[in-house]
Amino acid sequence: MDIIVLQHIKVEDPGYIKDLMLKDGVNLTTIELDEGEKIPEDLSKFDAMFCMGGPMDTWMEDKYPWLIEEKQKIKDFVINLKKPYLGFCLGCQLLGEVVGGKVIKSKKPEIGMLDINFSKQKDNDLLFSSFSNKIKALQWHSYEVVNLENVKDITLLASSNTTKYQIFKYQNHAYGIQFHIEVKDTTVNDWGCVIEYKNALEEQLGEGALEKFDKEAKSNMFEMNNCSKILYSNFKKIIK
Repeated sequence: MDIIVLQHIKVEDPGYIKDLMLKDGVNLTTIELDEGEKIPEDLSKFDAMFCMGGPMDTWMEDKYPWLIEEKQKIKDFVINLKKPYLGFCLGCQLLGEVVGGKVIKSKKPEIGMLDINFSKQKDNDLLFSSFSNKIKALQWHSYEVVNLENVKDITLLASSNTTKYQIFKYQNHAYGIQFHIEVKDTTVNDWGCVIEYKNALEEQLGEGALEKFDKEAKSNMFEMNNCSKILYSNFKKIIK
């Protein structure tokens, strides 16, 4: 199995799911876009695409011009090739924009261990049908996807109290996940070293919030890792 991973900062990789993929012997091709690496021209050789989070936002094309090509490549992969896609956080927002939605600044940032509530549509979904109706997940974002209501082939699978599109899918092969369940024990401290993330965290939760956030994430790690196992196991089934 060959999977391409689009990364926007080295500390945001597929985390626990990456460990599962490597254990399975998956051939991973990682493109570090923020370091100038280019997405291959021919994407047809890849069985699936992961698109991870990052400190930039979808509209920052002047500062990060590679976002323009990235959006086109995601469009080619998802809409033209119709291949499986998993996008987390920024990767979720990029998918939302590519399929016809809009990304806006949230009224209030979501940072912390927060509830995700699934819709009834998840009961028939290929990836999430066996998930509980409510889960805890790590949130660390200030922007969100909107205006997908009239986009053809979009299914809303989960929301939070403040963000409607926590999980959505395009047709039956491309998924946007606004939150993080791919995290590991080291994730919060690793991300806390990124100045944009640390500033957002302290602005929302106060100075010294990193230690408390790390402790809370670790107390929910078993559940999140189990969700990652289920997600990855089911994702493999939609890869042809």
